[in-house]
Amino acid sequence: MSNNAAIVELSQTANKYRSSIVLQAENKYIDVKSILGLFTTLVGNLSYELHVHGPDAEEAKKELGEVFAKHSLKVKVME
Repeated sequence: MSNNAAIVELSQTANKYRSSIVLQAENKYIDVKSILGLFTTLVGNLSYELHVHGPDAEEAKKELGEVFAKHSLKVKVME
């Protein structure tokens, strides 16, 4: 049950930022800027951790957190 709209929106949002944006799902780490990586990972009711590092990290965390919430995906934004 992958959420195509969520995957596209997450990838497009992540690509607006220069920061490194990585999603951790169990023991996998996925570059959120990669649509293919998201398609293979963003399935089911997993809980995710979002790791953002870089010059615009705060803005990226805020906007991506909103996208996850909009699509009812559980994510913990890591500091």
